[in-house]
Amino acid sequence: QVQLVESGGGLVQFGGSLRLSCEGSGFNLEQHAVGWFRQAPGKEREGVSCISSSGASTAFAGSVKGRFTISRDIAKNVVYLQMNNLKPDDTAVYFCAAEYLGGCRRSIPEIDFEAWGQGTQVSVSS
Repeated sequence: QVQLVESGGGLVQFGGSLRLSCEGSGFNLEQHAVGWFRQAPGKEREGVSCISSSGASTAFAGSVKGRFTISRDIAKNVVYLQMNNLKPDDTAVYFCAAEYLGGCRRSIPEIDFEAWGQGTQVSVSS
């Protein structure tokens, strides 16, 4: 059974940085695409970034491009979302999700991912 646990969220000031981790159990990262999503209060969940199961493809939402990067550590079975130059609009609950032998489409649709974590809160103060 695939289980995902996010960590690394917290409160940070405008312009600060955080690194989120998505740790998986019950699955091999090398065989799964992983996506990061976020949901702000009163808003729909949106795709932030993804990396394909091969690691060859990545995608980023326009609002985070140039500020966020995604990477993975196969040995630790962890996917990271490095978030730099954070803004108050980045405040949200961040979720990671995984899909067996999945790709990474530019639109980062939720439907591409089957297994989901519980989320971690990121708050950015102005």
